[in-house]
Amino acid sequence: MSIQDWIKSEVDSNDVVLFMKGTPNFPQCGFSGQVVQILDYVGVPYKGINVLEDDELRNGIKEFTNWPTIPQLYIKGEFVGGCDIIREMFQNQELQAAFSEKGIETKQTA
Repeated sequence: MSIQDWIKSEVDSNDVVLFMKGTPNFPQCGFSGQVVQILDYVGVPYKGINVLEDDELRNGIKEFTNWPTIPQLYIKGEFVGGCDIIREMFQNQELQAAFSEKGIETKQTA
């Protein structure tokens, strides 16, 4: 299986996926840490995938989305954005609305 196929499989088989540096319990960059804090605050279950464990994955995810930075958040197979976009969406309540529209329960809707 190619790295692109593996990424697609992860994105398609998990409602919320965060490709990040480090893990949700131990983010290894400030931007990944900010997105983890937002997702934890919103209370949505997600899968964190550490791109630092594999150079092929780290480069592959950038090619997959044609997006140069990490972290990258996917909701129901759709690329949402990186740290700045996620932070802005959260502050404007758009992130919570995006989860709700896609049928993903958050702490606020539970």
